[in-house]
Amino acid sequence: MSLTKDQQQRLLTLARSSIAEGLKTGRPLQVDLADYPAELTALRATFVTLLKQNQLRGCIGMLEATRPLAEDIATNAFLAAFKDPRFEPLADGELGELEIHLSLLTPAEPVSFTSEQDLISQLQPGIDGLILAEGHRRGTFLPSVWEQLPQPKQFLQHLKQKAGLAPNYWSDTIKAYRYQTEIIS
Repeated sequence: MSLTKDQQQRLLTLARSSIAEGLKTGRPLQVDLADYPAELTALRATFVTLLKQNQLRGCIGMLEATRPLAEDIATNAFLAAFKDPRFEPLADGELGELEIHLSLLTPAEPVSFTSEQDLISQLQPGIDGLILAEGHRRGTFLPSVWEQLPQPKQFLQHLKQKAGLAPNYWSDTIKAYRYQTEIIS
């Protein structure tokens, strides 16, 4: 579902406004869905990625659509700025230095494979986001991670580590799901 440039800009403005609201009140911006067209209130899963001087400053999102798009963007922007456990909460002077990237996810679809090599051969670098699940362990990489890890085998090894598994771990019970994203920045 492609959004118009105006709709994309509106979502970027919403994300920035939610972070500004968080700096003032400690809470995300409350979204009145009546103010948004149907395309921006459809249930969508999103990630909000914050960069400062081209370095990751926060990234939070949902893999499943549980909220209207505008609400999900406002919530995830706030969480990326203030609740990403890898970073200190955003400080007052940082908002102007942030680059905001929004990733709108398609629903995840299971990938059928017979071996690790079969899974690797099916990955589409630069296109697929991947969710890897083994028991209670789970990790995902957005398609943008291919920029840092362009080789499918390397991509999968790092994703296994993110999920808390050894890079060379393999089992017949591993599950994989793929999705794509529409990037707004």
